[in-house]
Amino acid sequence: MVKVLVVGANGQIGKHLVTLIQDHEKMEAKAMIRKQEQASFFEELGAETALVDLEGEIDDITKAAEDVDAIVFTAGSGPKTGPDKTILIDLDGAVKTIEAAKAANVKRFIMISSYDTTRKAIQEASSSFAPYVAAKHYADEWLRGADLDYTIVHPGALTNDAGTGKIEAAATVEPSEVARENIAQVILACLENDATIGKEFQVVNGDTPVKEAIDSI
Repeated sequence: MVKVLVVGANGQIGKHLVTLIQDHEKMEAKAMIRKQEQASFFEELGAETALVDLEGEIDDITKAAEDVDAIVFTAGSGPKTGPDKTILIDLDGAVKTIEAAKAANVKRFIMISSYDTTRKAIQEASSSFAPYVAAKHYADEWLRGADLDYTIVHPGALTNDAGTGKIEAAATVEPSEVARENIAQVILACLENDATIGKEFQVVNGDTPVKEAIDSI
């Protein structure tokens, strides 16, 4: 069994992902959550939980990662918080998780980033959105240099529509929307396919089945 630590498990992508992993015959999830009251959802799925605050110490994340085979970072500060939380969660939280993976000797790491995290995207972003893009840019850079078996997923505009199981994925795709449930399926496909190691790609809703699209990356 491949054990996967889902960081940001209580988010919408995280919940979809833990559900998919628990239904997988060769995987099991460990849901990293911030509050004990969030645990019941995952316990009902039969998933283990780890109570860790991303704003805490690297050692706390390391302890949660010590018995896992892969880490998925799906955490985010959310649109209702300010630039301070964006820095502490989307950047510092991601970097601490990467460092915890190294400390726990967990090589496989999947990062859910933003659609475009290039320098150009930072410069062109609105004043309110630029801190988020910058945070994701530097988190991605840290991961690329961390000597981990990484995959970076750049989703389009996220929606809560029902997942279709069909996407378009490539190094660059035209900006569009993508269902969070589809992204959870993309993560699962990446966990199943070691050929995605060392790669990053953009993904939006499309016409190609998820597994087929990811296998062709």
